[in-house]
Amino acid sequence: MNVLITGAGRGLGLELVRQTVERGHRAVACVRNAAEPSPGLRELAAAHPGRMRIEPLEVGSEPAAERLAERLKRDSFELDAVINNAGVLLAREHKIAALPIEDVRRTFEVNLFGPMIAAKHLVPLMRESKSGADVFINISSEAGSFAGAYGGDYPYALSKIALNMFSKQLNEELKPRGIRVLAVHPGWIRTDMGGPAAPLSADDSTRGILDIVEGKTAVPDNLVFVDYQGRPMPL
Repeated sequence: MNVLITGAGRGLGLELVRQTVERGHRAVACVRNAAEPSPGLRELAAAHPGRMRIEPLEVGSEPAAERLAERLKRDSFELDAVINNAGVLLAREHKIAALPIEDVRRTFEVNLFGPMIAAKHLVPLMRESKSGADVFINISSEAGSFAGAYGGDYPYALSKIALNMFSKQLNEELKPRGIRVLAVHPGWIRTDMGGPAAPLSADDSTRGILDIVEGKTAVPDNLVFVDYQGRPMPL
């Protein structure tokens, strides 16, 4: 199985790469600067030669996504799964009267436009699958739930609820090709974004997400927004 992961330099993204190659799959680890990857990625590449490739991708940049797709296509590298993990969490402390709109724009560029651009250029590289084994995952958040809305985190929450809608739309489009699209809440995890007080490790979250990718965890056909264990999330 060939799995492409964005935001792969640290946190959940790095753990997704680690467990992907440790499970015997091949990983395409996408980071902003592939010439100077994080120490963790360098160590993984050295430990698993031939099982992973580090690729540059500025999330939200369509030319960068086009170049990535061209490189993979040139190498006849088909994809079985894409995990859009890259994301930003900006302007957390601001209420509406002081909200920096530029931070809202930047958040949408990464958290929504990034996965949309990735879908546009990477879905054509995904294998046809009559069994529905191929999967396109957008890492979402419980913050993207209308039912759980709260008065804050405007950029992040709005970008994630929009991402959930995009996931539903894309799932409907790709059904005939046997490609499943899911928006996955990874849980509140101990990363730079989640903070040290989070109850869940990136290791635990990743195991659940990859069990979904591999089909070990079956997600009912009527669900699009689920958590890392495949359980339904409230819309």
